Amino acid sequence: MRHRVFGRTLNRNSAHRKAMRRNMAIALIQHGAIRTTTAKAKELKGFVERLITMARKQTVHARRLVSAELGNRRGRRGLLYDDEGNVEDKGVLDKLFDEIAPRYADRPGGYTRIIRLAQRRLGDGGEQVILQLVEQEKVAAETGGAPASARKRRAAKRHEAMAAIETAEVSESADEAEQAEPGEAADAESEAPAVEDAEPADDDEAQDAKSDSTEA
Repeated sequence: MRHRVFGRTLNRNSAHRKAMRRNMAIALIQHGAIRTTTAKAKELKGFVERLITMARKQTVHARRLVSAELGNRRGRRGLLYDDEGNVEDKGVLDKLFDEIAPRYADRPGGYTRIIRLAQRRLGDGGEQVILQLVEQEKVAAETGGAPASARKRRAAKRHEAMAAIETAEVSESADEAEQAEPGEAADAESEAPAVEDAEPADDDEAQDAKSDSTEA
């Protein structure tokens, strides 16, 4: 029986759970967000946040503790590889201590968030979520204020696209006006007096109508 035993077994033995947790933590540190199931995300959330809390101390002892948790199977520095298989400049420990931990220096916990997805996993229909690192301070520093919502960002992109289309149309119309032939302009000027000559005829018709009305 598992009375008051903390954690989830995830239908795996202890060695398998430890290896899976380590691999998922390394992927989260490398990419900043991963897609997984709800149970795995909840199990990984506390583990990663404890590692970030230790990394905030920036001591040799903390680095050794984190290295013991993440393992050294990829070499002394815990090398990271990109999608093409090339070795990245920084390893797992370097990225955690140099980039991620300083970002949360003034944040008292809560370094990750879980976002639920509507799509179910193929096969067993398990609920999927996205576990990602919180980057509110970084986004605020880049934008110069509070981070804009996804809705506002999409609206800003639409406005930029419409403005670009309008400027393109204005430039095309200006180019067409400049490239107009002189003969076409002369034809337009010759047609204009004909319209003016037609006005007196209208006046004569109006006078005839008035005379008819008086005779009646």
